[in-house]
Amino acid sequence: MYMSVCFISFVFLFLVGWVCCFFGFNFIMNDLVYFIDWNIITLNGSSVIMTFLFDWISLLFMGFVFIISALVILYSDDYMFGDLNIVRFIMLVLMFVVSMMFLIISPNVISILLGWDGLGLVSYLLVIYYQNVKSYGAGMLTVLSNRIGDVALLMVIAWMINFGSWSFIYYLDFLSGSIEMELISFLVVLAAMTKSAQIPFSSWLPAAMAAPTPVSALVHSSTLVTAGVYLLIRFSPCFGYWLNMFLLLFSGLTMFMAGLGANFEYDLKSIIALSTLSQLGLMIMTVSIGLSSLAFFHLLTHALFKALLFMCAGGVIHSMGDSQDIRFMGGMSVYMPFTSSCLMVSNFALCGMPFLAGFYSKDFILEMFSMGYINMFGFFLLFLSTGLTVCYSFRLFYFGMCGDFNFVPTHSVVETNYNMMFGMIGLLVMSIFGGSFLMWLICPTPSMICLPYYLKFLTLFVLFMGGWFGYVMAGFSFSDYLFSMNLYSVSSFSGSMWFMPFFSTYGVSYPPLEIGYKVTSVFDSGWMEYFGGQGMYWVFFNLGSVNQWFQYNSLKVFLGFFVMWVVILLFILIY
Repeated sequence: MYMSVCFISFVFLFLVGWVCCFFGFNFIMNDLVYFIDWNIITLNGSSVIMTFLFDWISLLFMGFVFIISALVILYSDDYMFGDLNIVRFIMLVLMFVVSMMFLIISPNVISILLGWDGLGLVSYLLVIYYQNVKSYGAGMLTVLSNRIGDVALLMVIAWMINFGSWSFIYYLDFLSGSIEMELISFLVVLAAMTKSAQIPFSSWLPAAMAAPTPVSALVHSSTLVTAGVYLLIRFSPCFGYWLNMFLLLFSGLTMFMAGLGANFEYDLKSIIALSTLSQLGLMIMTVSIGLSSLAFFHLLTHALFKALLFMCAGGVIHSMGDSQDIRFMGGMSVYMPFTSSCLMVSNFALCGMPFLAGFYSKDFILEMFSMGYINMFGFFLLFLSTGLTVCYSFRLFYFGMCGDFNFVPTHSVVETNYNMMFGMIGLLVMSIFGGSFLMWLICPTPSMICLPYYLKFLTLFVLFMGGWFGYVMAGFSFSDYLFSMNLYSVSSFSGSMWFMPFFSTYGVSYPPLEIGYKVTSVFDSGWMEYFGGQGMYWVFFNLGSVNQWFQYNSLKVFLGFFVMWVVILLFILIY
């Protein structure tokens, strides 16, 4: 039965996705926007209205979500082979897609919350799909981190009661610059930062790798983490100067932190997860300087090659007996030529290799940053983080493709999963040609970029220097690793996402619990007991013991008291 579910879901989503894309192309060419109010029910003068916004942004994004989801479901047909709960898995993925659809086409904050909470709930169910302790911990971290964003959206809904409508699109220009809209914008930014895993909410994204690889391909390309970026793109016209600077700083730091961490990482899925975090930071930096269309362009191209990258990683992990350590790989191009080719195409598209999908958007963004008015710190963060992206991409290439096979010698690596290969072929074609096609479509009129030579060649310089550093780092010898132990604190700090997973879990819960334990042991179980219940008990116990001793009518006691009173009377008479 599961094959029919996978195939039917694939065909339906694939066809609907291409229909949405073609409508999106038509809306771009004819500059159309459809705003539809659906009156669901009217009762005693009160109406329940569902609002839909169809423009080129929502249609193109929805089309990409459907197409990538269709290919991921086709890929899951082989990847999840033998799973007894495959039907439940596919249904959860479809619920995930439906929640994302609600978020994309809704200009109403309440219906956005419906999709937003749907993404949070289904992501939790998918992260804990493999029912073990690690998955449960990752799922709890994921859902609790996203709860902060849910609270921010609920506060937006409560505040927008003052405006008379929950459709934010009415107020983007009308109330732009007002203190009310600044407050709403800040809450939207907070919600987007939690969903897109920006600092300080970054720790849940690598933890969500506990989910099955097809889910990771969907989450990191076009659904969960991109929901925050999409919301920022929609609300960007009402962001003020200080809010944009706030976004620029934190997204730049996130991009730098993720790029640095990926260069210290050896887990294949964690490297790709950190690359997603880095690209999300790049998108939000682009939104913060007012280039929302360019951020959306990179969002679409990133969805293509990131889904392919996760699919290829899943194929490699599947063939290597569920081993994710890149040090066990090597010479994969000999044993898995097709998967390795797709992996390297998506990997180089990620780092911005010329004329692949990622090049058109990343190069455009870097040149617009170079031409714009931006402070030196943000400019330095952007180009340094871009160099780190190239660095870990070439490092992954070296470990995966160069050298000899480092896994168990008797282990055979084969490519026989045809559905997995068919799913990758579709994304491979789009990762090669999708960037140029979207460039011609979204930017039909070439932008005038006027830069001096040193800034024009800075992008290529960063590309080549990052690739060279990645190759050098991957080729370190054992003695170099021993030398690096002298800098263990630096590598530990850089490779653990600046200790954010600790601060998001034990760092938040352990200190209050430790303080509470000490307060309880010292006060409640210590001095309070000594001076309170237990102390009073022992006072009355001792007094009662003395009183009982007097009541024994002992001759020794009587004689002792008689002598004592005689001494006292003599003392009084003499003095």
